[in-house]
Amino acid sequence: MARTVTAGPGPVRRAGRALANGVGRSGGAVRRRIRRSTHAGGAGESGLAKLIELHAVNSAGDMLITIALASSVFFSAPTGQARGRVALYLLVTMAPFALLAPVIGPLLDRLQHGRRAAMAMSMLARGVLAWTMAGVISSAGLGLYPMALGVLVSSKAYGVVRSAVVPRLLPDRTTLVKANSRVTLAGLLATSIAAPIGAGLHAIGPQWPLYGAFVIFVCGALLSMSLDSKVDSSRGERKARLSADEEAPAEPSGIPGKKPSLLGVGSSVLHALQGNAGLRSLSGFLTMFLAFMLREHPLGGLTAATSLGAVVVAAGAGNALGTALGAWLKARGPEIIIASALILSLAAAVAAATWYGLVTVAAAAAVAGISQALAKLSLDALIQRDVPETVRTSAFARSETALQLAWVVGGGLGIVLPLNGPLGMSVAACLVLTAFLVSIRGLFGAARRGGNAASARVA
Repeated sequence: MARTVTAGPGPVRRAGRALANGVGRSGGAVRRRIRRSTHAGGAGESGLAKLIELHAVNSAGDMLITIALASSVFFSAPTGQARGRVALYLLVTMAPFALLAPVIGPLLDRLQHGRRAAMAMSMLARGVLAWTMAGVISSAGLGLYPMALGVLVSSKAYGVVRSAVVPRLLPDRTTLVKANSRVTLAGLLATSIAAPIGAGLHAIGPQWPLYGAFVIFVCGALLSMSLDSKVDSSRGERKARLSADEEAPAEPSGIPGKKPSLLGVGSSVLHALQGNAGLRSLSGFLTMFLAFMLREHPLGGLTAATSLGAVVVAAGAGNALGTALGAWLKARGPEIIIASALILSLAAAVAAATWYGLVTVAAAAAVAGISQALAKLSLDALIQRDVPETVRTSAFARSETALQLAWVVGGGLGIVLPLNGPLGMSVAACLVLTAFLVSIRGLFGAARRGGNAASARVA
């Protein structure tokens, strides 16, 4: 067709050339705009821009796999049967992952000189598994679930390594919370673009989103290896542990030293991690519980798909807004931000349990999205502030693994709970309340100590 246009009569040829030039200019303008956005603030020079682009690719691939699995496990069967399928999915994938999650961080710590290779391998593993799942996705047989477990573990391994990599690529005068917010926003944007593409591919056939994911992950593997070489540098790093300080080998002076751990570098990090774990478990719970609840009992007189879609949009918009607010707030009072996020999520969950309806449930999902994003970015800021550089990368790996495990616990609770709206939202409120009671005193105490320390440094 293009040959006909360019070789046709004069007016047709000129119009075809003008159209081709216009499309080329538009595509080039989009690429330049994306490049300016990812390279802004010194990210191009530091290497962060490539990580931002890599995370966008990763998020797009994960979204295509999610669409394929959701269509086969959740939407292709009646509610009762679908619940059994998802319960089996959780049993076969989440339960082993709950055992593997505490191992992922320490295992990846041993790959400090091969972080680019680890990220590339996580991409290739998901690409191969996506291609393999395409052959069995239509039947949703038992063989699908072990492969889904492999995808889950590979995806979480990528997330752990990415969190550990960001500090190595920080531009000058850019805080870690702002850098992480830029990476997260790129992933959210890629997800929003990949979702309709995945739906279109699924309309062709249930296996096509998986073929698309294969192509994306192969590109992601190549992009992983193009990251700056300092990603693989572990100079000056040591490992962090979620335990009390342990006595280290004697220093040259003969006096035993201390191995820094998360407890040893400030209780604020552990209290922030406790608060984040509560919000992450809330996210897992709402994802699983509302997926079935709204399919069986739609809200507001809407259809099941519309009711569920409204809540999903609210949660996604809240997550994006929370990430944007995190970039704007930077690192101001991270303990107070986490405490506020817990209070807001608790209030929203209580309101949804008391006045159960479409507006209150959507509001609870939106607040949960905002709170989770803000709390995670604040945790990043606290690790940057309180954890010595020698153990900071390891601390990111361990904290990310703990948060993924918290999501598993919340999701498992959501799948076994009876489909009763007020009961479910009451349980959601209890999850947040538990995290609030465990962490709030320590957060406020750490905030006072942090403020006093800051004043002393200024003085």
